[in-house]
Amino acid sequence: MKMTTKIVLRIAAVAALAAGATGCSAITPVQAWEKGTLAKTEMLMEGDGLEARFNEHIYNSREAASGGSGVGGGGCGCN
Repeated sequence: MKMTTKIVLRIAAVAALAAGATGCSAITPVQAWEKGTLAKTEMLMEGDGLEARFNEHIYNSREAASGGSGVGGGGCGCN
């Protein structure tokens, strides 16, 4: 690689980092009147709660163990 190509790549990397840093500084905290919108069920990451429980049941059945999703213990009987 030529020296000028390396310099251009470094300048581009610094510019990308600077643009990313300034984009993150514009984030404002959630206001009190906006929290009701965030509490709606369609804002959940997993979507439907019943489907998430069903998927967890299938996963635990395939792994032949229960637990491991936030609680202690496992299929071996040790805690």
